[in-house]
Amino acid sequence: MSLFLRRRSDMAFPLVALFFMISARWCLEVAHAGRQVFDVMDFGAIADGETDDSKAFIRAWMKACASPGRAAVVIPKGEYRLQPVVFRGPCKGYMEVRLAGVLRAPDDLAAFRGSHEWINFASIDGLLVTGGGTFDGRGESSWHLNECPTNPNCKPLPVSIKLGRVRNVTITAVTSLNSKFFHVIIIGSQDVSIHRVTIRAPRDSPNTDGVHIQGSSNVRITDTAIATGDDCVSVGPGSADITVSGVSCGPGHGISVGSLGRHPGEEDVRGLRVSNCTLAGTANGVRIKTWRGGLRPGSVVSGLVFEDIVMRKVRNPIIIDQEYCPYSSSSCRHESRPSVVKISDVKFKNIRGVSATQVAVKLSCSGASPCHGLELRDIDLRYVKRGVATESQCENVDGGVAGGMLVPPSCI
Repeated sequence: MSLFLRRRSDMAFPLVALFFMISARWCLEVAHAGRQVFDVMDFGAIADGETDDSKAFIRAWMKACASPGRAAVVIPKGEYRLQPVVFRGPCKGYMEVRLAGVLRAPDDLAAFRGSHEWINFASIDGLLVTGGGTFDGRGESSWHLNECPTNPNCKPLPVSIKLGRVRNVTITAVTSLNSKFFHVIIIGSQDVSIHRVTIRAPRDSPNTDGVHIQGSSNVRITDTAIATGDDCVSVGPGSADITVSGVSCGPGHGISVGSLGRHPGEEDVRGLRVSNCTLAGTANGVRIKTWRGGLRPGSVVSGLVFEDIVMRKVRNPIIIDQEYCPYSSSSCRHESRPSVVKISDVKFKNIRGVSATQVAVKLSCSGASPCHGLELRDIDLRYVKRGVATESQCENVDGGVAGGMLVPPSCI
């Protein structure tokens, strides 16, 4: 009897193992159902942090892009060196880039000759970038070469990630680290979501804007942590229907519209909602910035709402600056003509916290095109120095509405 049971037991182990192998394979097939997978390792990637894996990535992308249905380019854990690459569409189906590893940009700027960005997603309709991995821009090797903070005619360093002329794109659960210039630029695109992304660069890293939007519509930046040396989010000309929500910003220069009005023929900015954000230790809070001068007719900024925002030791928590000039010695310092950009219908609501400057609300509008339709409601901004009251300053504000708690007292 015992021998019989032992033999049945000996037979059971391989049967159980076979069952689990079949079950695992079935689960994998279900997970990949309707999706073709293209692993960059199968196309020659080495993932040793030293070898140039660019060609392997392009081969995997081209094969996936040419496949109908849903296709995924899979990048396993490891370190991959990438030269400037363009992941170009249009593709036959919906594309996914599943990044689990770390992508590292070239240190030498000579590698970017002819390229203004490191990773360029271009002309794609339907893309998901996810996977928990990191885009390492290696900016620390180049920041000392950036002349843009002092030279208005500088040559910008390369952007880390560009979304150019894309639609229906989501970037989520990845990190952008130490870009050489902007981390992410969205230009000429529609229906883009940046969700639960981490963006990091040191406080003193120049022009490392977190996300810059230009000429694009229906863009959402949500539940994202941004710490940079420049604007956490910057909204440029031609932007419409933009949502920024649940963003933590700091260090950095705040959440900004602009700069605008520097170049002729700029398009309007219409429809921006910034809500449920926290800014900590930033050089500005929520800001609209336009250059002095410019050619008429100027562009229009309209339909903006900043609400439910917490400031933690922030300089200039609420600011409209229509005399923007970041250069100490530049033609804009000698420009006497006021900005031609027209600002209207802007609401600041339920903004509270601690200001690192005594002037907590500064609305410095253009003498040529005064701001109108401004609203301040439920503002509670206390000065970091106890016992000293915060102040508000207004210039060229053509009426407006103020109500609820107002600390500092409204100047409109």
